[in-house]
Amino acid sequence: MKFKTRLWITFVTIIILPVILTTIAFGIISFCVISSEGKNYGIEIQDYSMLSESISSFGELTDEAFYKLRAQVELDPGRFLDTKYLNKVNQEIESTSSYLIVRKDEQIYYTGNETAAEQIFDRLPEYGNSYDGVDASYYYRDMQKLVKQIDFVFPDGSLGSIFIVTKVSSVVSKPLIVYLFASIVLILLFTSIMLTQWIRKGVFLPLSEMNVAMQHIAREDFDYVLERKPDDQGEMGELYQSYEDMRLKLKESKEEMLQNEKQNKELVSNISHDLKTPITSIKGYVEGIIDGVADTPEKMERYIKTIYTKACDMDRLISELTFYSGIDSNRIPYHFHCINLTDYFNDCVEDVGLELESKNIQLNYTNLLSPDTQIIADPEQMKKVINNIIGNSIKYMDKEKGIIDIRLLEDTDSVRVEIEDNGKGIEAKDLGNIFERFYRTDASRNSSQGGSGIGLSIVKKIIEDHGGYIWATSKEGEGTCMNFVIRKYKEVKN
Repeated sequence: MKFKTRLWITFVTIIILPVILTTIAFGIISFCVISSEGKNYGIEIQDYSMLSESISSFGELTDEAFYKLRAQVELDPGRFLDTKYLNKVNQEIESTSSYLIVRKDEQIYYTGNETAAEQIFDRLPEYGNSYDGVDASYYYRDMQKLVKQIDFVFPDGSLGSIFIVTKVSSVVSKPLIVYLFASIVLILLFTSIMLTQWIRKGVFLPLSEMNVAMQHIAREDFDYVLERKPDDQGEMGELYQSYEDMRLKLKESKEEMLQNEKQNKELVSNISHDLKTPITSIKGYVEGIIDGVADTPEKMERYIKTIYTKACDMDRLISELTFYSGIDSNRIPYHFHCINLTDYFNDCVEDVGLELESKNIQLNYTNLLSPDTQIIADPEQMKKVINNIIGNSIKYMDKEKGIIDIRLLEDTDSVRVEIEDNGKGIEAKDLGNIFERFYRTDASRNSSQGGSGIGLSIVKKIIEDHGGYIWATSKEGEGTCMNFVIRKYKEVKN
């Protein structure tokens, strides 16, 4: 899940969830409070309008006067015919927003508030609802009045009732406040715990795992796999995937670095070995000349030619090493031109023909290209490709009569060049590795066939930099065929 979405959900949850839960809690608490009040006073309240100060709280305000009046009823009911006494009692309860009504038979005998009494008198309960010491209480929701009733009989036999009428004000119920406050605290605590766990699971735990993974990276442990959460498609999932991509690239880079170090060591070892042989020969022949061993013109000429040949071998090895350095740092100098393949290969065949003839190797050249076939290439680097391939064919030629075939074949959009020999061939186990740097099929490294092992890797690099590709086919004992393909140049016509 994206962080933006997660933040929106958190924001909405913080607002909506407490509101919903508080509303539910308010309803439940209100129902319980009202039901409790209804049971205490023997009345039924069917809605939630009575959410002010509890009825019991208002009822308690007149309990003292109520108990005094009830005691007076038992002691002397005739006292309620005394208006002065009733005025005194009425004054005592006025401070609690209450007043008295004394009913004699069906008429108002006394009231402490005539206007209010007229409004409620017709709705007062009949005589007989309070008897045997059990006093009735009533709540009039629409008038917000709490009424307590005491029934008695006047000395003259008239039926009497005393009503204490209390105005229930809109003060918030204390129990409701306490319960609601406690509920809000619990709701907020629940919401915070829930959101904290959700954010912890969705953000902090993945970040903690990522921190552990990065510590492994810092220790160059690139095998620690941080599995991507399948249900997380947001930034965290992308971060996990980025880590995994980085880990694989670093692992690949480390393996490549180790491989390069190994290859560099092999290169130094190979070059040292291959340079040591001609240097030893040159020293030997020079010492022979100094010591007078070459005491005839013929010997002197042979010694000098040998020294020259060995020096050329050294120069070739150093040139390959220099060119390899350019490959390794991608600094091979290219100068691309549009060249005609027929003309170019005619010159190449003419150049290598003389060398092959001197080594008793037959050169066959077949050109099946259209006369105007062209490619974009660096002539100098392409010449290196051809020379390296033919040089390998000469190096590993084991037949008395060697044959090298050069064939130019044309495809729809490309040109394929085949250079095939009848040498000793390449074993199947080595065929897939011959284009790797420093790889040599000749483990003996004898002086006649020794080399740096980077000739074919140079060939592959040059061909690929020309937008082509190269491969080899071979049959041990029969020969090898090198194939490379390069795209043709097509002039765009307006």
